[in-house]
Amino acid sequence: MAMEKTFDASEAEARLYKAWEESGAFKAGANASREDAFCVMIPPPNVTGSLHMGHAFNNTLQDILVRWHRMRGFDTLWQPGTDHAGIATQMVTEREMAANGEPSRREMGREAFLDRVWQQKVKSRGTIIGQLKRLGASADWSREAFTMGGAAGDPDRGNGPNFHDAVIKVFVDMYNKGLIYRGKRLVNWDPHFETAISDLEVENIENPGHMWHFKYPLAGGATYTYIEKDEDGNVVLEEERDYISIATTRPETMLGDGAVAVHPSDERYAPIVGKLCEIPVGPKEHRRLIPIITDDYPDPTFGSGAVKITGAHDFNDYGVAKRGNIPCYRLMDTKAHMRDDGAPYEEAALIAGAVARGERTLTEAETDALNLVPDHLRGLDRFEARKRVVEEITSEGLAVMTRADDPRLGAAPKKAVIAGLDPATSTDGDPRVEPEDDGSTLVPLVEARPIMQPFGDRSKVVIEPMLTDQWFVDAEKIVGPALEAVRSGEVKIVPESGEKTYFHWLENIEPWCISRQLWWGHQIPVWFDSDGNQYCAPTEAEAQAMAGDDVALTRDPDVLDTWFSSGLWPIGTLGWPEQTPELKKYFPTSVLVTGQDILFFWVARMMMMQLAVVDQIPFKDVYLHGLVRDAKGKKMSKSLGNVVDPLEIIDEYGADALRFTNAAMASLGGVLKLDMQRIAGYRNFGTKLWNATRFAEMNGVFENRTPSVDIPKATATVNQWIIGETARVRGEVDAALAAYRFDDAAAALYRFVWGKVCDWYVEFSKPLLLDDGPQTAETKATMAWVIDQCLILLHPIMPFITEELWAVTGDRSKMLVHADWPTYGDDLIDAEADREMNWVIGLIEGIRSARQQMHVPVGLYLPLVVKDMGDAAKAAWDRNEVLIKRLARIDDLTVVDAFPKGCATVPMEGASFGLPLADIIDVAEEKARLEKSLQKLAKEIGGMKGRLGNPKFVESAPEEVVEETRANLAAREEEAAQLNEALARLAELG
Repeated sequence: MAMEKTFDASEAEARLYKAWEESGAFKAGANASREDAFCVMIPPPNVTGSLHMGHAFNNTLQDILVRWHRMRGFDTLWQPGTDHAGIATQMVTEREMAANGEPSRREMGREAFLDRVWQQKVKSRGTIIGQLKRLGASADWSREAFTMGGAAGDPDRGNGPNFHDAVIKVFVDMYNKGLIYRGKRLVNWDPHFETAISDLEVENIENPGHMWHFKYPLAGGATYTYIEKDEDGNVVLEEERDYISIATTRPETMLGDGAVAVHPSDERYAPIVGKLCEIPVGPKEHRRLIPIITDDYPDPTFGSGAVKITGAHDFNDYGVAKRGNIPCYRLMDTKAHMRDDGAPYEEAALIAGAVARGERTLTEAETDALNLVPDHLRGLDRFEARKRVVEEITSEGLAVMTRADDPRLGAAPKKAVIAGLDPATSTDGDPRVEPEDDGSTLVPLVEARPIMQPFGDRSKVVIEPMLTDQWFVDAEKIVGPALEAVRSGEVKIVPESGEKTYFHWLENIEPWCISRQLWWGHQIPVWFDSDGNQYCAPTEAEAQAMAGDDVALTRDPDVLDTWFSSGLWPIGTLGWPEQTPELKKYFPTSVLVTGQDILFFWVARMMMMQLAVVDQIPFKDVYLHGLVRDAKGKKMSKSLGNVVDPLEIIDEYGADALRFTNAAMASLGGVLKLDMQRIAGYRNFGTKLWNATRFAEMNGVFENRTPSVDIPKATATVNQWIIGETARVRGEVDAALAAYRFDDAAAALYRFVWGKVCDWYVEFSKPLLLDDGPQTAETKATMAWVIDQCLILLHPIMPFITEELWAVTGDRSKMLVHADWPTYGDDLIDAEADREMNWVIGLIEGIRSARQQMHVPVGLYLPLVVKDMGDAAKAAWDRNEVLIKRLARIDDLTVVDAFPKGCATVPMEGASFGLPLADIIDVAEEKARLEKSLQKLAKEIGGMKGRLGNPKFVESAPEEVVEETRANLAAREEEAAQLNEALARLAELG
């Protein structure tokens, strides 16, 4: 049956994928003909998630490697699965429950809620798996794993690896080895979900903000001489002060200050180091005093150079507090409201005062229990408390003052903001606000400035650094082997730049917080008795046996961070702790393909965990890629409206076009710019291959073909040449994929398939196919073989269209997905045929270029003259005259001793050709046109060079704007070079 005119991706893709699955084409070990194993672990997507461009890009690269190795006969496993994604899945479930009018999580209780989440998991799981299949992912879906597989309530328990028990076993083992402990440390706290979250779940976003400047009065009315000097040491300010000035963007945290810190080298404050100062908020009679200390953290050149230290609510302050033995007073509850528990403020302030004077010490638990929020502020939301604190300090006259026209105040209505009020609030008659004047009136100094604020990536609320009790892995004790594995080269990170980041993180590693205050997840296997003693065991029965039957136990309600369980992904999916055949065969795995943003959060932690648990590396290579951005290099975001849905791309262009685009833009360390025009171009590439195959079919190339894969014995130069070109590109593709240069592999295949096969070879073959001479059968056999090789070599990147063409071009013993990858080499390259055909191509391209530059009508046949023609060039011309004349649109060739006036030259090896154009084009008119175009280009180039030469533009403009300007400049310069070349040709014409 004749081929269809076009490839219908929307119909074929689902049909072909079903055929692959039903034939078991993706199962572990399918098509294996060698003992070498190749295993890739899919970075598990969230079970309730859906496919985004990052998934599409990442999984395309994995699938290319997997299909390539499977066709080469490796015992291949692409291990799929999903992550239980604690916070995301719990959020999705609660959102749907609310929409359905179901009871809330707390109303139904933990056990009933977990049953509800399992229902959500079953309902959602198929979404992203189905979407990955639409992309063409050839994973062994029969082995699909889940990071909570086997846990209580799992409806699929027994159908996959018992991941839950493996996770619990590792926790218990590490606890017993002293590698896991419970402690109080500062963490990112999400007040909406009321849980600790990882750094990766925090988005730092710049927002308009304010920095308030306040006075901390010295204790007992003490004073000192404050002196400021310029860079040359000249005194520019000298005054007597009874306070130290600090600046803060979070006034509500002042209530928990433990000290004020200055740099040891800051001479301004040397007289008061070691003295006490007063926090300027709270009941006057119970104001807290805190010490003025030195630390290297404050920057003497920034602000006043003095920094308030609130160890329980700031990561930098926490470090200063630990170094200086400064107490960390927690101010907020889990909802980020000011605490309303504990003793009255008067009593708490007396205790804190004694601590500040060195008269009393507190344990960590006693410090945490002390509530230093004044009674009238207790229970307030943190932002309402901020407003109240600012109002109180300002009304008491303890704000640092400045002129009303101080530019630091910004353009907003200053006086309302300064007073801690809503800018829209009228201040008429307010005694705190002076009437408008010429700007000399003194007002509180509140800088209007952009500030970076941390937001929860899912909750979208401001994250609060919070001192809480959490479970930690003592990462310092297990990081050594993970560092050595990369240093020694046992594990290779690609690109190499990733190693520097890897070493930086691991050499400065902090304890790893692994607990989350959620219900969905692996509940921590630790039970407590009434005295707080811990009993860690895989089951409650074992913990009870450890404690004794008469001891009442309560299980820790927290669950493990999903990064902890996914850290066991390589061994857990292969059945560990059971010593399964799969574990023996496929572990350590071959390569991990993942984003550079989770190098620390997942890659490094997998390294640490596998080495700590089984004393083996989890993978041999790590390929890191960047974030997929839009065509201009901007990060995709819903707010910018530039998010691209990969499924919409597949609907419009087909999966193959998206996959080829992903491969083509996968440069090592480069910016991944997704351009829709590029996708459309690669769809056209698939169409070009389809049309070339249809041409072959219509010319009987596939008739009566045998299933033999033998390389044709060619005698015709053009056939010898294309066989050699096929061998050359096979080597290029293998070398590129072995080095994870997906872009190089795609570029080599594009040049070969489109340029060499679909353009040149198809055209060169036409006379041989139409002639029905002795070389016709050879040409048919060669073309059939070459197209087969195109399909095989392209299949890992474009599996759908190649599989379809494989089926319609012959009776095959097996599907293309299991076709044997070629091993032929450079011995197929015939040097003479290669030289001759490249000479022919060069001549045709040279003539075409000259015609185009001179604006010669496309359909016009021209005479051609030649001089100094050597024997080799003459032989090449004679053997390919018909081809050259037809493809270059030449009607005859004349040998001359010298070119006539008005010739455009085409120099070639062994000959010099000329196109007599003096009587065909208007030289003066062409020159004028080109010169006008060059003048316009010169203005554009000058403008862009001016912008790029301006340091202010390069430093202040968005990175994508600068890059776009550079790209535009390069394009304009290339265009100008082409026009100048055309002018030079015109100059030849006289």
